[in-house]
Amino acid sequence: MNYKKIIHILLTSCLLTTLSSCSLSARIKRADKRYNIGEYYQAAEMYKQLSRNVKGKNKSLRAYIAFQQAECYRILNNKRAANLYKNAIRYNYPDSIVYLHYAQVLQYQGKYKEATKQYDIYLEKHPDHYVAMAGKYACNQIDTWRKEPSRYKIAPANEFNTKRSSNFSPAFLNDEGDALIFTSNRQEQKSNNKKKTRTSSVTGAPSFNLYSARKNAAGKWEDIELCEGLYAETESPEEEESQKQTTTAELGAASLSADGRTMYFTYSKPVNGQDLGAKIYISQRASGEWGEAQELKLFKDSSITVGHPSINATGDTLYFVSDAPDGYGGKDIYMAISNGNEWDDIRNLGPTINTSDDELFPHIRRDGRLYFASKGHPGYGGLDLFYAIPQDSTWQLFNMGTPFNSNADDFGITFQGETENGFFSTNRTQKKGYDMIYSFTLPQIEFIVEGVVTDNNGNNLSEATLRLIGNDGTNVKTQIRRDGTYRLKLNKNTKYAMLVNARGYLNEKQTFSTEGLEDSHTYLHDFVLSPISKPVKMSNILFKFGSWELTPDSEDGIKALVKLLNDNPNITIELAAHTDLVGNNEANQELSLRRAQTITNYLIKSGIEPERLTPIGYGEEKPLVVDEVLHKQYPFLPKEQVLDEAFITSLNAEQQEVCNSLNRRTEFRVLKTTYNLY
Repeated sequence: MNYKKIIHILLTSCLLTTLSSCSLSARIKRADKRYNIGEYYQAAEMYKQLSRNVKGKNKSLRAYIAFQQAECYRILNNKRAANLYKNAIRYNYPDSIVYLHYAQVLQYQGKYKEATKQYDIYLEKHPDHYVAMAGKYACNQIDTWRKEPSRYKIAPANEFNTKRSSNFSPAFLNDEGDALIFTSNRQEQKSNNKKKTRTSSVTGAPSFNLYSARKNAAGKWEDIELCEGLYAETESPEEEESQKQTTTAELGAASLSADGRTMYFTYSKPVNGQDLGAKIYISQRASGEWGEAQELKLFKDSSITVGHPSINATGDTLYFVSDAPDGYGGKDIYMAISNGNEWDDIRNLGPTINTSDDELFPHIRRDGRLYFASKGHPGYGGLDLFYAIPQDSTWQLFNMGTPFNSNADDFGITFQGETENGFFSTNRTQKKGYDMIYSFTLPQIEFIVEGVVTDNNGNNLSEATLRLIGNDGTNVKTQIRRDGTYRLKLNKNTKYAMLVNARGYLNEKQTFSTEGLEDSHTYLHDFVLSPISKPVKMSNILFKFGSWELTPDSEDGIKALVKLLNDNPNITIELAAHTDLVGNNEANQELSLRRAQTITNYLIKSGIEPERLTPIGYGEEKPLVVDEVLHKQYPFLPKEQVLDEAFITSLNAEQQEVCNSLNRRTEFRVLKTTYNLY
């Protein structure tokens, strides 16, 4: 027999012997005890072992163990929770809460349709349950929310993140944003080059500590350093090992005073291997070092858990999280007001903020806005980030939406002073649930108008001048750049008119507005100026074959001509139509005149004075003369060549048709520039 197989059999036999010598009920009680004191990782492992030793016929017990294990995994963000809830339901777990938590896990995994079904089952039994209604509503709204993202831009802040560890709850040390405190369970490197790893019985991962980071002169974040000196360990590593303790000290979720000298943070302190729950501690910084922290006592009852502090700018109001008995369920957010010596005025923030599920990681800004994470309000899944605006005696609540929130956990936000830049925490991209720090910025709203100014042949007009006038009082005159381009910044909520002129060319005007725009926008306006001394071909005004009826595609060309005449109210023009050499000369003459008159009639209907328009039909009398532009487009046409009958008949059939199409044209030329001036 294989040696490894023998060892496996021996070990299995020993395990079975051990199990048989210990009552099942006693082992369940021990697992439940671990669960009740918050040691979810240890409890989950114990339930996992128990599930292997419960007979298949004992469905009620199998249901209980599956549910309890699922609860541990749900709290630990382990995806295996979903299948365990499913098993608990299959074994007829009696408490309908299993459907609610199953729905929440499915929502956390982004399975919104499946989650909705489970919410519906739960709501049949509890139709007024806020968290269930909020969850179902969110699942139905998720597609709409994602289509309406905010202007914030986010990105992983990998200068703080490390592999196989969680990093979260950043807090700025000052308004300059060059120093940061955050929570991490990265493995610490001791001076003797041996790694010191303390494992948490809550998560099964290394315990959390507070770390600091600073920017160097180049604006880059320097090496991460452990915030040492905040507490003294209750036992040495040797004592810890001898007592086989698994509960370790946990530090995290810090908040800094406005001057950066006082730090409030969450501290879970073990005593004799027993976790006494989270408390808030205070440490003072002197000479760049943090002193040993002291507990901030908020409740007389020491069994009440408190954590996740956030101190306001004036230092007299502290926001925090607690499981105090007057809450609405789960963890609630409270505020404590100082009278100078004690934090004696403690208030629950009420049902607008708090739900029967968890509200965590508050962050108070100077303008009074409260940011926090919640599992109870309508959200994308897991923890969502919300902000609340104080309004009389209550709050106005808003989900921060995309891109901040995802179906995973999003929490622990901080802002750099009064700016809209900062960091937050999320585990959205982590299969194993590790938390990462992300940066966010709110790009400044900027309105720009830019373009190029050319003549009809595409030549840049650097000699042109641009004037920008706004109804906010803006009146800017600027010269076009050498390359013919221009670029101007615009103001918000303003109507603009922009006029471009150049000597020897007709003016052109554009109007636009930034009113009602909430996002940055760049207007692109290219100006093509028509010469005063030369005929201007209107290539976008076309007629049906052998007819003076305009094609539908000509509407834009007519409108452009109307605009040009309105932009230049002192000019009069000749409207000329030309035909090719095909057909009778008299008939071509008549056709061209009727075409010119058709355009004139349209212009008059559009409000142009008849005195400014002179229609004329040239028929085939004035063949086109080839310019530089046409020569480049059709190399077989020599520059300055007149497209007359003698030349056209010398070409092949295809080239002849090109020449005929060029001769069939409508154009205008300026007659006077002094209309109504005298």
